[in-house]
Amino acid sequence: MKQRALSAIAVITALASAGCGSAADPGSDSGGSGDKLVVWDWKSGDEAAASYIERAKADFAERHPDVEVEFVAQPFDQYYNLLGTAIQSGEGPDVMMFNGGGQLRDRVDALLPLDDYVADDRERLAGWEAFSQDGHVYAAPVTLQGHPIYYNKALYEQAGLDPEAPATTWDDLADDCEAITDATGAACFAQGNKEGYGIQFWLSGLGSGVLTDAEYEAWIAGERDWTSPNVRRVFELWQEAGETGLFNDGANSTAMFNDMFAVFESGEAAHVIGLMSDVGHWKEFNEFLGAENVGVMPAPVVNPESAPSLPYDGGIGYGVAEWTDDPELAADLVRSLTSSGALEAFYADAGAIASDTTIDASDAGPAASAIVAQIPDGEPALHVALSSETLELLGRLSQQLLSGSITVDDALGQLAENDQAD
Repeated sequence: MKQRALSAIAVITALASAGCGSAADPGSDSGGSGDKLVVWDWKSGDEAAASYIERAKADFAERHPDVEVEFVAQPFDQYYNLLGTAIQSGEGPDVMMFNGGGQLRDRVDALLPLDDYVADDRERLAGWEAFSQDGHVYAAPVTLQGHPIYYNKALYEQAGLDPEAPATTWDDLADDCEAITDATGAACFAQGNKEGYGIQFWLSGLGSGVLTDAEYEAWIAGERDWTSPNVRRVFELWQEAGETGLFNDGANSTAMFNDMFAVFESGEAAHVIGLMSDVGHWKEFNEFLGAENVGVMPAPVVNPESAPSLPYDGGIGYGVAEWTDDPELAADLVRSLTSSGALEAFYADAGAIASDTTIDASDAGPAASAIVAQIPDGEPALHVALSSETLELLGRLSQQLLSGSITVDDALGQLAENDQAD
């Protein structure tokens, strides 16, 4: 499997946090013109992101003191709908935030290629693949986002297990979970699938312990066999986990953001497939459980021919709208949003893994150190390779699998048909 060697990695935010800030009407003062640039995202309203935004604005102002920059923080649960309205009208923000993968790739027609503008940043930043399509870059990565499996060392100790030696196979993990539940009453995994996001984390978090190297690479390349025995096993484990009580009660009615993570933080579950960002990540867990009690384990081996690895990609990034009046100016704002000074501030205050490989994150604590150590051998997350339409279908089917209203074969058949249509 291809390895991606990175130098020092740092910490910052990514993927999806629940809404932050207030929504702005897409039709009112939503786009920039002349000496003003407008940015849409879902992070600039977060208190933890305040220093990052200020550092980025200050960096930009040094070169463009007469240009006003307005950040409009949209609620995450409405963000892509609002953005879709702007795209359809051909009017809206000059610069916009995206999750890496399908959410960006489905909208590249509304974005300007940034290749010429970010050429000097290509070596310093990592995560470009998630913001690229057909050989062109459409957004610059702010973060690296991945899906580590976290575990609560205190619960392991209470169950008489070695907290420094978590299970390396699925069968052993199931045995450990039984011991933990018997001793503490905690579930094996915290799970929140109300929005259908849980299956995405499950697929990416566990997939490298089930698929072979060849299957993994084919999946990322778009050559997916949804009905192969190993892919089927991932979905069987999902359904079995629900049926056998490995998940907390009411997984389908539990919101991932932030109820699922609260289950783990309260000690009601021993494990959670979380993020490397400022929600459901090591820094948040450290604050609730104590840094000494937060462990990170590789995907348990289900298939002996698999090679477990950390799933990660570019997390969030900023792109430039094709309708902006001044592409060069807007692209320069994107460069400020990915400047080392801004990302250092984001790391210090929010915590996560930054795209800037020059930032030193050695002081981030045991869990973050374990994550960083896995990055050089990491691989792209399986769910990030899917289109937004396939992800929506995946979410609906995952809820039906947990409720028992559909079989694994039926679900995989629908996903295969949809993926081929994409």
